[in-house]
Amino acid sequence: MTTPSATRRSRTLRMAGGLTVAVLALGACSSGGSDDTKQDSGSSSDGAKKVSGTVTVFAAASLKESFTELKKTFEKQHPGAKVTFNFGGSDALAASITSGAPADVFAAASPKTMKTVTDAGDAKGTPSTFVRNQLEIATLPGNPKKITTFEDLTKGGLKVALCAKEVPCGAAAQQVLDAEHLKLTPASYEQDVKGALTKVELKEVDASVVYTTDVKAAGGKVEGVEFPESKKAINDYPIAPLKSGPNAGAASAFIDLVKSPQGQKVLTKAGFLKP
Repeated sequence: MTTPSATRRSRTLRMAGGLTVAVLALGACSSGGSDDTKQDSGSSSDGAKKVSGTVTVFAAASLKESFTELKKTFEKQHPGAKVTFNFGGSDALAASITSGAPADVFAAASPKTMKTVTDAGDAKGTPSTFVRNQLEIATLPGNPKKITTFEDLTKGGLKVALCAKEVPCGAAAQQVLDAEHLKLTPASYEQDVKGALTKVELKEVDASVVYTTDVKAAGGKVEGVEFPESKKAINDYPIAPLKSGPNAGAASAFIDLVKSPQGQKVLTKAGFLKP
């Protein structure tokens, strides 16, 4: 005959056993969740480690100084990565990309030159504008020809260098000329903005129409003359990763840096306008 005391002991043992099973099950779930968390963390860490190797950036010549500075920051942030650049006229860079040149990122000085790449299906996703730039007249130090307006460039006796019309800085200059109903026959057309600036630095011309950023980067080698008409031809600068690029992870990381507050600080310091 089972006594009430024995019945209570049996019931207590069954409850204790059930509790033990529940605790073990909970511990197993908790352990499994911990493993998942560690796995996710490891994936994130592994993802970060994948930013390595070389990222090739095709960029407008006017970005040379600021992008070179951002290269140092990028390589410091990602010790296993290296940035290489191809700076030049955006139109020529776009033509190279559509012809199959391997590159991971394209940063153009105008939406039109970026469109060449997107129309060919060579960009990944939709390009985004990361800065804007404005024209400025570069003269010899001291401005010996006393150039004070954009219209002054059209006067006889002045040697002026412009970017080629298909280059964004040249297209912008032509836009101002058309808007003001002015005609200008330059002493030379240059294939990128740095070429136009160099003409002044070498004293081969009296002035050139470049970007504010280029005047600033040249320091005392040239003197800048701002003109209000430049607001009629401000260029947006779009950036995009490229399908031909072998290093998609590093391309994305570089673009993120360019668009980050840190990258924007470098660019605005160089004279670029915020998008």
